[in-house]
Amino acid sequence: MMDSPELMDRVTEAESRLFDEPARMAALRRLDVLDTAPEEPFDKIVALVRTVLSVPIAAVTLIDEDRQWFKAQLGLTCAQTPRGDSFCTYTVRQRDPLVVSNALEDRRFATSPLVTGDPYIRSYVGVPLQTSDGYNVGALCAIDVGPRDFTDAQLAIMRNCADIVVNELELRRIAQCDQLTGTLTRRGFVQRAEQEIERNRRYGRSSSLVIIDIDHFKRVNDTYGHPAGDAVLRQFAETLRVMMRPNDALGRLGGEEFAILLSETGADEALLAAERFRHAVEQSNIVVGKSLSIPVTASFGIAPLTSGITTPEAWIAQADAPLYEAKRGGRNRCVLA
Repeated sequence: MMDSPELMDRVTEAESRLFDEPARMAALRRLDVLDTAPEEPFDKIVALVRTVLSVPIAAVTLIDEDRQWFKAQLGLTCAQTPRGDSFCTYTVRQRDPLVVSNALEDRRFATSPLVTGDPYIRSYVGVPLQTSDGYNVGALCAIDVGPRDFTDAQLAIMRNCADIVVNELELRRIAQCDQLTGTLTRRGFVQRAEQEIERNRRYGRSSSLVIIDIDHFKRVNDTYGHPAGDAVLRQFAETLRVMMRPNDALGRLGGEEFAILLSETGADEALLAAERFRHAVEQSNIVVGKSLSIPVTASFGIAPLTSGITTPEAWIAQADAPLYEAKRGGRNRCVLA
């Protein structure tokens, strides 16, 4: 029986995703996981893989534009390697697991620095981490320092574990989204700030943090009710969102407090941006129902990222101080740390 044209079209579309690098990178970016701190679910999976397959090295790798970055790993001493050296670069180009029984006899890898030098890879099995929209963003891999074969049962275990990794990555993304406003949750925003601090450490790029508090929000809830308060929060977040650049990040830290992470932005530019946000909020009355319009203003505290800031909590505290100054000074204003 011949395959139907519709089935063939689906197969062709699925296979084309293996070679659509811009779309694959977009899928990886949507997960917002690169350069984040270690997390227990992924650490447990690599520990399980290392034990069950009796290998010295196991890792959850993500393939970025020019590097292989480890979300979790055991048996390695580095957090990333150049993409061109990695076995997992080949893994993300196929649907089935990549199995290498003896790297010295495989012309793709025999001269790789990871084979000729530390960690002296000899055998490898990697299973693609395929997202729900069909893109391979990385691999779950098991590595040995001696040649060996991997059984069908071991490959089945690796496939199951890779499915768990993808589920964790996608559930993690859902958990980062505030259900009321569509912004990042506090947890998600903190992780994004961790990434920005790491990029600053590696590349010296400037960044600034803006903490925002809606003025007299309790009065809104007390006067108009909590449904109106929720409408204010949603529309307030949307007012900020439309003013932001694609690489900026908006989070709800709690209650009526929000934060914006401004990438590639120094102190003076951040103050100007905050003034634009403040003016947009002041000019946009929140419409609730058919006839109720609620005027809203907000106070802004701005803190550029400096070398002395090493954690998101310290950065937020640095921006909180000028925010409180803005509130004490009469609200509806921006103050730079």
